[in-house]
Amino acid sequence: MGKVFGYPEFDASGEKILTTYDNEYKEMMMDIRVYRMKAGERRTFGRPGEETAILLLSGTLDYIWEENRETARRKDVFTDGPWCLHMGSGREAAVEAQADTQLLVQCTKNEKTFPYRLYRPQDAPWGYSSVGKFGNVAKRRVNTIFDHEIAPESNMVLGEVLNDRGNWSGYLPHRHPQPETYYFLFDRPEGFGASFVGDQVFKSVDGSFSAIPGGELHPQAVAPGYQMYTCWMIRHLESNPWLQTDRCEDEKYVWMHDAQF
Repeated sequence: MGKVFGYPEFDASGEKILTTYDNEYKEMMMDIRVYRMKAGERRTFGRPGEETAILLLSGTLDYIWEENRETARRKDVFTDGPWCLHMGSGREAAVEAQADTQLLVQCTKNEKTFPYRLYRPQDAPWGYSSVGKFGNVAKRRVNTIFDHEIAPESNMVLGEVLNDRGNWSGYLPHRHPQPETYYFLFDRPEGFGASFVGDQVFKSVDGSFSAIPGGELHPQAVAPGYQMYTCWMIRHLESNPWLQTDRCEDEKYVWMHDAQF
């Protein structure tokens, strides 16, 4: 297993690099970056041989593609649902910030030239998971922006999780063959949690990430008093896309499904 935790910083241009195809997190098979933009700033994304997803984390921006322009607003990831523009190989889109803005850009190799699709908050509603289970300490909100069922032409999955304060997510401990990357944000700058990858554990803080190789268990928790956001990104394997049914819980812990707490 290579390096599985990261604490990147924004550079002078407002770019924060998480995983690339050839850095120490190359097992993720994705290029994932976060951008900080000022009002009036413009960036363009999209390269041949790659698909690209542009997820708004906070702020106000215009998505611009072909003859289209649409304004997206998100106070923050704890208040509003996601906006995301997804596009196939060889397509290009721009974003123009109308205020201080942060966005996450997820890319992977894919030769397919599928059309643009703009996902709005109503396309990826939050839903509670694990309500009342395990002593109600693994309750969290989850959305799926796109996966194999929604976008079968894609080689990626993109979604979000909001932990309730002091709660766990990714629980019961589970694994799947496909690699997954988590990007963490907290509702207060001093917030923190714990991210487990196999037998390793690290302190998750605002702006950190974990790179989870396929087959490794990966539960996580947030400290009491703080709300944690996780952007979860999975890379399908060739002839083996990630499906909801691929979640394989560790057999040592499945007794808890029937336990009374």
